[in-house]
Amino acid sequence: MRKRTKYAIKTVLLGIFIGIYSLSQPLPTDTTIIFTPSEPNLIRDEKYKPLKNSWGLDILISNNGFGAGGFYRHEITDELSWNISIAISDVKDDAEIEYYDIYGNNFVPGKKNRLLLIPLTVGLQYRLFKDDIVDNFRPYLTAGMGPTMMYVFPYVYDEIYTDGFFYYRRKMDFFTSLKFGRPRYTLGGFIGGGVYFGMEKGSMSGISIKYFLAHYSDGIEVMYGGIRKNFGGLFIMLTFGSMF
Repeated sequence: MRKRTKYAIKTVLLGIFIGIYSLSQPLPTDTTIIFTPSEPNLIRDEKYKPLKNSWGLDILISNNGFGAGGFYRHEITDELSWNISIAISDVKDDAEIEYYDIYGNNFVPGKKNRLLLIPLTVGLQYRLFKDDIVDNFRPYLTAGMGPTMMYVFPYVYDEIYTDGFFYYRRKMDFFTSLKFGRPRYTLGGFIGGGVYFGMEKGSMSGISIKYFLAHYSDGIEVMYGGIRKNFGGLFIMLTFGSMF
């Protein structure tokens, strides 16, 4: 009986010793491997920056023919932007009637001067229906004004010729007549509206209709004996550009 008691005591003491020994050992460490990026800035927050600037080319179409120009545009707010543009286009008088001879040469009887209209304008654009229409279709209204140059250069030579039956002036070559031209300056302005196509990033395109007016108080003689003071008219403009 005594032997059994001693054996039980020894067993209990051994169990207590093993328990104390196991608790005294350090806990096993986590063997999970944690990798850190070689480039600390590899992952970083990016802030969205809308493209507020754009520039490009304008193609002008009017009853006078074709023209071309360029523009720069900057957004002030989501709805309002300002722009600066320059263009050049041909100007014709309403009284002009163009004839062709049997060789395909054209001539306008009674025409004295050629005209090139070169306006430099600063304008404002107001976007319409911003919250109602998707961004790839952006209608707007626009208006602006600025200095306008009319380059006046001769259409015919001053000398009068005759073929024995008729008197006439000989037509001057376009590029030859440019060196005999002179500029006339005034203030011009426009109003109109249009629409831009395309998303905010990358390329942009658009179409607009503008009415431009430039007044010369002294007038300019386009046809012989006819003085014209108001120039301009309705223009259809095709716009191609990019945003940055």
